[in-house]
Amino acid sequence: MMRLLSATPSPYARKVRIALQEKGIPFHLETEVPWDSTTNTPQYNPLEKLPVLIMDNGKSVYESHYILEYLEAKFPTPPLLPADIDLRLDARQIEVICDGVCDAFVLLFFERHRAAEQQSQPWMARQLRKIDGGVAALARLAGDKEFVVADCFTIADIALGTLTKYLSVRWPDYPWRARHPTLAAYSDRMEQRASFRDTVPVPQVFKDKIV
Repeated sequence: MMRLLSATPSPYARKVRIALQEKGIPFHLETEVPWDSTTNTPQYNPLEKLPVLIMDNGKSVYESHYILEYLEAKFPTPPLLPADIDLRLDARQIEVICDGVCDAFVLLFFERHRAAEQQSQPWMARQLRKIDGGVAALARLAGDKEFVVADCFTIADIALGTLTKYLSVRWPDYPWRARHPTLAAYSDRMEQRASFRDTVPVPQVFKDKIV
């Protein structure tokens, strides 16, 4: 059986967990805190990042966007990308924006863990602009549609749904729901899907100093 090394709050890992469930692929979930000295992550990913999907033959596949590409190539049924090439590219573009917003938030999250006198306000403002701009763009793209692209559930929905829930869990004071009510309604609909209900993110406690 495949093994998935995952951090419980990670939107990147949650994307993979949802895709595996949507495709009906059995796997064993192993929870890691990649920042702790006890982590096994470096044994499987030289970049020391999660998620990592370990195949039956021991091969490690890492970085969420590549894992999703790998799963789509190796396990094409049911598909998580539209058949139409333009819609496929649209779905991938939305995933890029979602990952970019998550990346900016992670940078902001860790900067806030520094001592107050060491924090860079211009750096944090820059990350916040990326988050604001990305979320606004995603809200426009999603509109009030049931699914982001095409008329079916795709990787775009996995990426956007995991992003919005991540913001709610890790940054409950960020007013994305008030600013973008149609996006909030979309997020609520996604969270009713079985694969989303089974993968609700929860915060982790860091034992080791991370900055």
